[in-house]
Amino acid sequence: MMKLSRDVAGPCLAPGGSVIAVGAFDGLHRGHQALLSEVRERAQALGCSPIVVSFEPLPRAYFSKEPLPRLSSVREKLLGFDAAGIEHTLLLRFNQALTAMSAEDFVQRVLIDRLGVREVWVGADFRFGHKRAGDVATLERIGAERGFVAHTMPAVLLEGERVSASRVRALLAAGNFGAAAPLLGRPFVIEGKVEYGNQLGRTLGFPTANIHLRERTTPVHGIFAVRVGLGEGECSWPGVASLGTRPTVNEVAVPVLEVHLFDFDGDLYGQRMAVEFVAKLRDEMKFDGLDALKVQMRHDARSAREILGMNPVLIQA
Repeated sequence: MMKLSRDVAGPCLAPGGSVIAVGAFDGLHRGHQALLSEVRERAQALGCSPIVVSFEPLPRAYFSKEPLPRLSSVREKLLGFDAAGIEHTLLLRFNQALTAMSAEDFVQRVLIDRLGVREVWVGADFRFGHKRAGDVATLERIGAERGFVAHTMPAVLLEGERVSASRVRALLAAGNFGAAAPLLGRPFVIEGKVEYGNQLGRTLGFPTANIHLRERTTPVHGIFAVRVGLGEGECSWPGVASLGTRPTVNEVAVPVLEVHLFDFDGDLYGQRMAVEFVAKLRDEMKFDGLDALKVQMRHDARSAREILGMNPVLIQA
């Protein structure tokens, strides 16, 4: 089981030394996966601990005036580190104190004192420290002085283009899940705990399981054909989902993910649910009353069933 720490200060977390990956790691796409694999293998070869240093909130989100769409929640990211064989994650609070830390102080206090670094691995465009003054050359210089080695991970290319979180976000925002999946190394999934809603879907003939995203902003909005995994199960149950602000009824400020599972009868409240996005059906829109909304929901359900290989005739017109 991977261990998690949050603070810069404290005893050394790797007395036997460590190989470290540093980055935001939003989405844990194939580029991130290659980096984590390299770190795990190098740590095994050196007989020390594979460790990740990451940040919450994401640095780009901290400095942005607009919410940054995220590919993964904090929980999803940490589970990904664990699955990749990382022994310890230092998830630093990205705040004013951290942004004021010089590049030299970051290396000394975090990499050397806190983590006993022997090797550190980063992307070629990695920047760190106050006003982003530190870069790969800074790591190499300090490493030569203080006894560790800095490595740059080559970019992972797919069809001649670099795999990046921004590229994945753009594909997801366009509803191109088929093109995003190879970059992620898996289908795009949002997971969370099913919570109580206003149960309006039940009165419209489409009961939904609701996942509230809260502070998380996602690049995905609209109506979708989905497959759902319950608990630790695979995403295999077919359904139709809405991710948005419900403009027709009880509009909310923060988007909510509402999922109707086809031919399902059971209580999902309190369960963890993973929602795999298969295809976008349409954008969210405001209808002139509930009758018009019900007609469109039936049409969406028919379309989703057909996309998912089910019998669309089961939904009455």
